[in-house]
Amino acid sequence: MGGFLKMLKEDVEVVFDQDPAARSKLEVILTYSGLHAIWAHRIAHACYKRKWFFIARAISQISRFFTGIEIHPGAKIGRRFFIDHGMGVVIGETCEIGDHVTIYQGVTLGGTGKEKGKRHPTIKDHALIATGAKVLGSITIGENSKVGAGSVVLQDVPDNSTVVGIPGKVVIQNGKKVRRELAHHKLPDPVSDQLKAMEAEIERLKEEIESLKKGVMHNGDSNI
Repeated sequence: MGGFLKMLKEDVEVVFDQDPAARSKLEVILTYSGLHAIWAHRIAHACYKRKWFFIARAISQISRFFTGIEIHPGAKIGRRFFIDHGMGVVIGETCEIGDHVTIYQGVTLGGTGKEKGKRHPTIKDHALIATGAKVLGSITIGENSKVGAGSVVLQDVPDNSTVVGIPGKVVIQNGKKVRRELAHHKLPDPVSDQLKAMEAEIERLKEEIESLKKGVMHNGDSNI
């Protein structure tokens, strides 16, 4: 029980570390929806581990109604987890989140709909997931890594990396920019591809016409 209460206290402390707008503990405890969602989840997860599934789900849905943050009670969340603003955050059942992780509003830590078992992401210690990012599938976001706002991440991200874009690509790793070779001759050309497809279709039609002509001529010779 002492460890659980210590964890709840840490959840308050991390708000002051991460949010310069926080003025007092009373304000944080009464008005921060991200904190409310985390506390509700810690209680729901404790029920979930005891196989009190209905109670766990009820708590999580009540929390979702009041905070706009949906965290499945089965998700494993470490210490000093901070949700800034929080509206629209979704965290799936088999998601595992380490310590000192920060996420912003609109983030989805979800599945792809094609997997069974472990189907949600693992977020390592000190990671940051920015506004509106989608991290999908049984992938791992490494320690001290950052996912840029609006990114869609479908593959593992190494430690100490920054990922941006759709789909997400590593642009910084271990403090250095990641250079990517741009092979211009290998870039897709939809117009050229369509023209080649049309040429192939024309050739196929020519062959069919020639075949029909030969068939007509053969039938004509047979009737003579």
